[in-house]
Amino acid sequence: MKKLITLSLALATAALAAEGYHIITKIKIGGMGGWDYTAMDSNARRLYATHNNEVDVIDPDNGKIVGSIQQLHFVHGVALASDLGKGFISNGQSNSVTIFDLKTLQKTGEPAVGGMNPDSICYEPKTQRVFTFNGRSSNSTAINAETGEPLETFPVGGKPEFCAADGNGKLYVNLEDKSSIAEIDAAKPAVLRTAPLAPCESPSGLAIDTKDGVLFSVCDNKMMAVTGIKSLNVIATPAIGANPDAAGFDPGTGLAFSSNGEGSLTIVKNTGGKWEAVETVPTERGARTMTVDLKNHRVYLLAAEYGEAPAPKAGEKKGRAPILPDSFHVLVVGK
Repeated sequence: MKKLITLSLALATAALAAEGYHIITKIKIGGMGGWDYTAMDSNARRLYATHNNEVDVIDPDNGKIVGSIQQLHFVHGVALASDLGKGFISNGQSNSVTIFDLKTLQKTGEPAVGGMNPDSICYEPKTQRVFTFNGRSSNSTAINAETGEPLETFPVGGKPEFCAADGNGKLYVNLEDKSSIAEIDAAKPAVLRTAPLAPCESPSGLAIDTKDGVLFSVCDNKMMAVTGIKSLNVIATPAIGANPDAAGFDPGTGLAFSSNGEGSLTIVKNTGGKWEAVETVPTERGARTMTVDLKNHRVYLLAAEYGEAPAPKAGEKKGRAPILPDSFHVLVVGK
């Protein structure tokens, strides 16, 4: 009887902890796959979906495409400088940044960066600078967001993955090959501190809670490294799904998210002073990048449908399953 009561209490606790998130709908985009990051402008009600050589702009409230930025060069990420009315797209193939007008979506410039394969890209509002993190050069390029002028390229100490800005002049970036995180002074610009994320391995996605000073790094070994900014020490490692690539945080709900390529979204929450996974939402295979809408507290994930992987030849490993044509879409997850 005692065991039965204990089990019942555990199940009741789990039920109370669950947040009730699920797939609400899908937004059809179509076109070529090969996507990377996505970005959300919660105030202007625009969702930016990168894929291949374009960025489609979606009204998340009615699920309609309202515009597109074309003729890009293997797009990775989008940074939004709403105070300047400008957006910035990192082009991995041409080692450049496409600048566009947030209202018209017209291109206004394309400065070169000082490194190879600019991947993640972040806007730092205090200095009004945009930073690209150049994966093949282990460096970052600072750009004057107002003029579009590249200012300086500086080393970050490892292969940079995703970045996050605190709004007070500092940025943070995961260093994938070092399993560590770097703190950057945007004004200098230079790395101020670097700290290990052990036991996290190969961190990719990164999110920030600026109010409580916490960072969330998602790691290849199925854990989220929760780091206190003041000490830059890992304070928790809740379990997440396999093959993650993006992290998110919603200050309105206090929830952190990990989008996992296995086909799940892990929700992490501080319960009683302890960060732990409270819910796993089934999504779709390959839906490993996402963004959070701070207004309606929904999560948007990029995904597509896959065909059968080709049969391997003798002595070879099984190949990748192909993305089906015109199947690219956005998953909308919420309550």
